[in-house]
Amino acid sequence: MSNLETSRGNWGSKFGFIIAAAGSAIGLGNIWRFPYVAGENGGAAFVLIYIIFVVLIGLPVMIAELAIGRNTEKNPVGAFKKLFPQSLWKAIGGLGVITGIGILSFYAVIAGYTVGYFIKIILGDFSAVESAAQSGQIFAAFTANPYISIGLLLVFIILTVLVVMGGVSAGIERWSKILMPLLFLLLIILAIYSITLEGASKGLSFYLKPDLSKITLTTFARALGQALFSLSLGMGTMITYGSYISKRDNLVTSAAYVCFFDTLIAILAGLVIFPALFAMGMDPAGGPGLVFVVLPSIFAKMPGGMIFGAGIFLLLAVAALTSTISLLEVPVAYFVDEHGWSRKKAVVSMGAITFIIGIPSALALGANHFFSTFIKENFGFLDFMNALFGNYSLSIGAFFIAIFAGYKWGVNAISREIQEQGSVFYFRPIWAFLIRFICPIAIFVILAYIAWTGNYF
Repeated sequence: MSNLETSRGNWGSKFGFIIAAAGSAIGLGNIWRFPYVAGENGGAAFVLIYIIFVVLIGLPVMIAELAIGRNTEKNPVGAFKKLFPQSLWKAIGGLGVITGIGILSFYAVIAGYTVGYFIKIILGDFSAVESAAQSGQIFAAFTANPYISIGLLLVFIILTVLVVMGGVSAGIERWSKILMPLLFLLLIILAIYSITLEGASKGLSFYLKPDLSKITLTTFARALGQALFSLSLGMGTMITYGSYISKRDNLVTSAAYVCFFDTLIAILAGLVIFPALFAMGMDPAGGPGLVFVVLPSIFAKMPGGMIFGAGIFLLLAVAALTSTISLLEVPVAYFVDEHGWSRKKAVVSMGAITFIIGIPSALALGANHFFSTFIKENFGFLDFMNALFGNYSLSIGAFFIAIFAGYKWGVNAISREIQEQGSVFYFRPIWAFLIRFICPIAIFVILAYIAWTGNYF
């Protein structure tokens, strides 16, 4: 094993990579973000378009990112620099590093709330909740406390730092193998319970029967943003994770497994949320607080619901952790590879910067009027960061990665990387067509639409 491999780390197995990459993709993007974005954009119609985007755009871009990472064994900036040293393509890698920090700064706020809710349920704060309105009032009071919000942000950043400091195999991979299967099992159990509630059939209809009349260009824009956000694409996470993959592993099947598990978890999260939502007569367009209002209302009516509720919020925190560690790994890999920093120095420095940047988001759900109404009423600093980095930056990054893969480095070079050591690329012509034409055109059209309309602001 080379010194590079020893210093950077590698996945212990193909399964280890799949579960870690799925862990990166599976998180609050599926369980917090997916249901409320779907609820705001037509339910089943949004879900249908989302799945189409995962297959036609998400999977091809993921294959390209993994191939770029494995070929170069570098972070996003280093990967583009190694392939084309004198070009400006490394700026796309730089955008990815900045985007990772930007997303982590607000994502860790929501992740911290899951830790706080785990504690609140243990303490019995929801045992007397009888209505969704009561649950909503508890959430509003909880997020309006600046000390709690900032404190929980700090806690989650520290947890993320501790895992990433452990390295690739001993830290990220080991934790992912233990925690993701538990999350999957609990989501299945909770979904089964939710669809058996009285009145749940209306929620299932909203979620599973597409009403094509509800489809607008905004639906397409939000579905693409959600697909890229959920799959951790366009910001170099999969380039970084790909850089740790063995040449023996099949990149196409690995990417397909990650996309499948990520989409499955998102669909399951909707089966938890929407039947319960309609059973309790709540608005499906409930916004970012949806999970924190709906889930406690379910637990309050379940036999043993408080115990189960504590378990699900603990595992929500765990799912968030498998994503935050991948977000932090991107800038960490950059400073280790490009500037020769020790992993410890890179992890602590990036963790501290992310915490500072995250403070305004922690104050943006009622704790501070300025940050809570940063753009306009009901569109605070956290919403701004979500739109800027979770939609615009990811879309721009994914667009240029598709261009790079399809035209600059080229489909032939990526195909050779994929077919290392005998792997067969059965769908090469389809992938080549998608990455050269469908992916960049679709992303560009939707980017132009949201820029023209200012739809995310």
